[in-house]
Amino acid sequence: MVAKTDAIPSGNLTLHRRSIRSATELGSIAREQRVALGFKQEDLAGLGKTGTRFVGDLERGKPTVQLQMALDLLDLIGLEVIIQPKTGGGR
Repeated sequence: MVAKTDAIPSGNLTLHRRSIRSATELGSIAREQRVALGFKQEDLAGLGKTGTRFVGDLERGKPTVQLQMALDLLDLIGLEVIIQPKTGGGR
């Protein structure tokens, strides 16, 4: 079953602001949001006009996924990437 485009969130439904330091962390958050929305990988792939392999690669944290495609899929599930200066001592 393919999800309807009107079911796509316009904002973040389940997550709070988090710092991301790896492709694995980003993929984990993307998967968590997709599952919370009730989408299958196939649903997201269809909506994003990509393949399930790409969705799986993103969710597994493959570091070589195409950035624009990843950003487009994150947007589809109501997530956005915000870049800001580090606060405190971090890496």
